[in-house]
Amino acid sequence: MTLIEALARYWGYTSFRPLQREAMEAVLSGRDSLLVLPTGGGKSLCFQAPAMVKPGLAIVVSPLISLMKDQVDTLVGNGVPAALYNSAQTGEEKASVAAGLREGRYRLLYVSPERLAGEGSDGFLSLVAARSVSFVAVDEAHCISHWGHDFRPEYRQLGRLRQVLAGASLHAYTATATARVRRDIVEQLALDRPLELVGSFDRPNLLYRVLPRGVLKQQLLDVLGRHRGEAGIVYCTSRREVDALAAWLTSLGTPALPYHAGLSDVERHRNQDAFLSERIDIVVATVAFGMGIDRSDVRFVVHAGSPRSLEHYQQESGRAGRDGLEAECVLIASSADFMKWRLMLEQSGELTEATVAMLRQMERYATAVGCRHRHLAGHFGDEYQAPGASGCAACDVCLGELETPAEPVVLARKILSCVARVGQRFGAAHVTSVLRGHASEQVVARGHDALSTFGLLTTSSVAEVRGYIEQLIGLGLLRQAGDQYPVLALTAGGLALLKDERACPGLTLARQRTPDTSAPRTRSRAEAESWEGVDHTLFERLRAVRLAIARARGVPPYVIFHDATLREMARRRPASLGELLEVRGVGTRKAQDLGEAFLAEIRGPA
Repeated sequence: MTLIEALARYWGYTSFRPLQREAMEAVLSGRDSLLVLPTGGGKSLCFQAPAMVKPGLAIVVSPLISLMKDQVDTLVGNGVPAALYNSAQTGEEKASVAAGLREGRYRLLYVSPERLAGEGSDGFLSLVAARSVSFVAVDEAHCISHWGHDFRPEYRQLGRLRQVLAGASLHAYTATATARVRRDIVEQLALDRPLELVGSFDRPNLLYRVLPRGVLKQQLLDVLGRHRGEAGIVYCTSRREVDALAAWLTSLGTPALPYHAGLSDVERHRNQDAFLSERIDIVVATVAFGMGIDRSDVRFVVHAGSPRSLEHYQQESGRAGRDGLEAECVLIASSADFMKWRLMLEQSGELTEATVAMLRQMERYATAVGCRHRHLAGHFGDEYQAPGASGCAACDVCLGELETPAEPVVLARKILSCVARVGQRFGAAHVTSVLRGHASEQVVARGHDALSTFGLLTTSSVAEVRGYIEQLIGLGLLRQAGDQYPVLALTAGGLALLKDERACPGLTLARQRTPDTSAPRTRSRAEAESWEGVDHTLFERLRAVRLAIARARGVPPYVIFHDATLREMARRRPASLGELLEVRGVGTRKAQDLGEAFLAEIRGPA
């Protein structure tokens, strides 16, 4: 069987996505490799398909039991002989898998890193070493690196596989890895002259927006209003905010469940399962929620507070649109987020040169006013090529949702001057009040209503002025000093601009454009293209069929078919099994097993 034959038979694909062929051929040739593909780029197929072509047993190292189970359920549903072996299984289940291994029934075996390299792993290693192991695939390989965003010590032990399974090639896969992390992966896994394949980090189907934090609940309602009845994740930086927002959304008639490390294992598992099985569509979570979440139809991810690095942001926002369809990623941030992170990292002893640099990179993204896709791609060393004259057509900047004030340098100098006039001893709220001419009790008591900067920005809203201040902090012209009550202070760059208007050439500031409520909702290029020719009503009926089958079989709906496959069915309206097999994502086994149920729905009432 060839690779393309395996793809068509088991997964319903008739072509390769970027770098897939090269990655698969490295596996077949027995050459070690490192593959970096963005979430949704078809990374898992790069080790799953070769396992059906190359004789022997392929071992897949995966960090989470939930991820293993979902992937194995999907593979078995496609007709692929796969199994998993982990600590959550009963003794009987483990014995059954061990018997299957001895009998050579499996082509893919999913295991945790602890099972392969942890304490007491020798017995299991002896079991698999006695089989003909063709290759080992290490998924989420960034977990091996101290420089990665999700370091896991147990991954550092996987290098011993080179000695134990000497005849097997090793292959590392990740969606997030800077050049430094890639070097660490190669070294720690002892990869032998690996083929390194690094795909584009850009996710063109994702629409990125950044909002300065204002009235958070209203900002959340605005996002949810664009995604009624769709799945989404809201990330918060504290457990308290998670619980409060989940309860608040539920009270409004939008059911949401919390997820954080403070919940019991049973409750976390129950809430995660409710989300994966589509019994609930919104989860409010800390970053404890995410890795291994394979629900493919997440249409929005909101960060109600900035994460600690762009690596974290790319990984967490990347849980949207895994099916390749349009999705929205909204970052709601303020300078206070970065102050909190610095304090937390310092208290935990993690405030290192590396973490400070990563935090600063995240802050620059949150306050920048350039194309979001270009910024993210550039951070990972990817040269971004905009698809059209209007830029990415998939971020707030390129969609024209921000506008630039007429004289940004003059505006910046007004704000810097105000910070200087109040003695660099007050925070953003006080400076905003002075600039807007708001004679608050504190402003009057300090005599700041008599300053020359009082009322310089009377026509600007609080959110607008605070947004400018955040941007000046991000540009390194202002800084915040103090932990509990941070005050604004000028940097050397800010002082230079205050003295000389030519000191900061190319300075750009931006504000949110006032939305035209009578205009249709802004749609990204990906959204417009993905719905072209699709019968919306039929698509929803096909989703109902999928949900019923999934409930009957006790698996998540995306294990049956992804939304992208259902949309293509609703676009092409296949009338026979032969035509159904031409739909991307419908393989031979699925067509035989499920085809008639979907064809009947497409045909409609007899």
